[in-house]
Amino acid sequence: MPQSIPTGAAAGLPPARMIDPRGHRFGAGLSALLIAASFVLNQPLGVLLAFLSIGVSGAFGLKYSIYGAIWRRVVKLAHFGPPREMEHEYPPRFAQVFGSVVLAVALLAFLVGLPIVGWLLSGAVAALQTVLAVTGYCLGCRLYFLRWWVPSQVTRLWTRGAPAPRTPLRYS
Repeated sequence: MPQSIPTGAAAGLPPARMIDPRGHRFGAGLSALLIAASFVLNQPLGVLLAFLSIGVSGAFGLKYSIYGAIWRRVVKLAHFGPPREMEHEYPPRFAQVFGSVVLAVALLAFLVGLPIVGWLLSGAVAALQTVLAVTGYCLGCRLYFLRWWVPSQVTRLWTRGAPAPRTPLRYS
């Protein structure tokens, strides 16, 4: 399974929770299905629900993810074993912030009477969520590691001002 996080990059991140990457993929699949169903039904309400779910976990942490709560129950009911490896929370959380911003713009487009723009933006999020769910590749997670201003500012918010250490990255 492809890694969402470049090899060795997590060591350069501020301390945070480690998450089950299977839950991240599960949530992505649910978001993609919700947005696709909304499109088929021509009802932006599903886009709003996806926005709220990923927005809450992006803003407050993945332990507050609605999809994560569902995943934890699935793991218990299906008696899945522990994940092979855990994943640092910040890259997936950044991906959710990024996706929720795009969905917020989509919802705004729906509100101002630009449904084509709303569906295109929602479709882009659903497509990336589908890629994550099916392959394990998270573009938003990879974007977190680019040396640009946005991820460092988002991390500063999460860590209450502590900058993230810089480390060389290796993609595998």
